[in-house]
Amino acid sequence: MLDAYTRVVSQADARGEYVSAAQLDALSALVKDGLKRVDVVNRITGNASAIVANAARALFAEQPQLIAPGGNAYTSRRMAACLRDMEIILRYVTYAVYTGDASVLDDRCLNGLRETYLALGVPGGSVAAGIQKMKEAAIAIANDPNGITRGDCSSLMSELAGYFDRAAAAVA
Repeated sequence: MLDAYTRVVSQADARGEYVSAAQLDALSALVKDGLKRVDVVNRITGNASAIVANAARALFAEQPQLIAPGGNAYTSRRMAACLRDMEIILRYVTYAVYTGDASVLDDRCLNGLRETYLALGVPGGSVAAGIQKMKEAAIAIANDPNGITRGDCSSLMSELAGYFDRAAAAVA
């Protein structure tokens, strides 16, 4: 995983060029939005347990067959594994938001996850639905304007949504 600065420098160095004005502008925007990113990550991290629990509760209400005898989340052991996986995905989404880069999410969380779920018989569509529920909750919490850095956060919320959509697509 490379941070945004290292990635830009590495790319410019590989081409034998100076860092462009457009790249410098993009890095400046990243710095300017840094406090907003920290606020979003803090809010999601501080509410992670509730986000995961509420998303799971809503998912199981919509898909009760998952927790019925023989379902993929039936037994406390399987339920715990489901909640653990949801929490891991949420954690990596926060890493992506913090760095402004999806590579950590892709490389360390999503790469091979669909294949693992297929091998284990985990219904990818249900996991994707749970991720979408986490997305809704996380955006509602992160987009609350009280007690955070003021400013337009629409592009950051769109970015956050994109990371959740990327995770959902990776397991579906």
